[in-house]
Amino acid sequence: MFFVTHMLGDPARLMLRPEATEEQVQALRDTLGLNDPIHVQFGRYMGNLLQGDFGDSIWQRVPALPIVLDRIPATLYLAGVTLLLSVPLAILLGIISAVRPRSVADRLVTVFSLGGVSTADFWLGLMLILLFAVQLRWLPTSGYGGLDYVILPAVALAVRPMGRISQVVRSAMLDEMSKPYMVTARSKGLKERVVVFRHALKNAFIPVVTLAGDEASVILNGAVVIETHFGWPGVGVLLIQAIERRDLPLIEASVMTIAVMIVTANLIVDLAYTLLDPRVRYT
Repeated sequence: MFFVTHMLGDPARLMLRPEATEEQVQALRDTLGLNDPIHVQFGRYMGNLLQGDFGDSIWQRVPALPIVLDRIPATLYLAGVTLLLSVPLAILLGIISAVRPRSVADRLVTVFSLGGVSTADFWLGLMLILLFAVQLRWLPTSGYGGLDYVILPAVALAVRPMGRISQVVRSAMLDEMSKPYMVTARSKGLKERVVVFRHALKNAFIPVVTLAGDEASVILNGAVVIETHFGWPGVGVLLIQAIERRDLPLIEASVMTIAVMIVTANLIVDLAYTLLDPRVRYT
């Protein structure tokens, strides 16, 4: 991250006016420590990083990390609503498809899931704005606020994970429902909904949780286009703005924060395995 950001350009020239002299550029580079050897800059960066200090934003002239932390609630809000919308619906569609394989419902779910995976979220976001915000005037075109502001960006982000997760649920459920313990459960006189939800679904949940965690990581890391479309003040938009301004401390703070959120999401998924499968234990 450090070396890549230092390949983006000279922030000193970006901060000064175009007519600035070379002496002014070099003076600012000395002030920012950019004329030091690269290994000296890297050592200073690592030392500050261990203290949670990314330096001051070149663009906003305040500490970089608090700027990023102020954007985290908006990113988590959008990601949370997206997952709450996509995961339950995907599980329901996958169950319907697995319970009635090769039926009309199964084929419709398959078409929907393949369409969702194949649809570009930036195009879908524009179409949602055009229909529900511009034509029907039901929802705002952009901005950050209550539920009416988050519906369109969440739907635009939810279609692809809904398609992926529903296919995994279908495949895992079909695999579980073909096993001998399902025959035993039915022979004991259990109702079909108990067999499906309490036995088959629970045992099929680990790949579903794994994929849901992967989708959460993608949303935390890749919602930049949707955030830009809808004027959503998340970490992704901040990262793009920092790159455009060659704001190295802000870029580094943004990337590190996104990385920490992704690692945390994967850790939660790993810990959730112990609740789903009694054979999994961490000691």
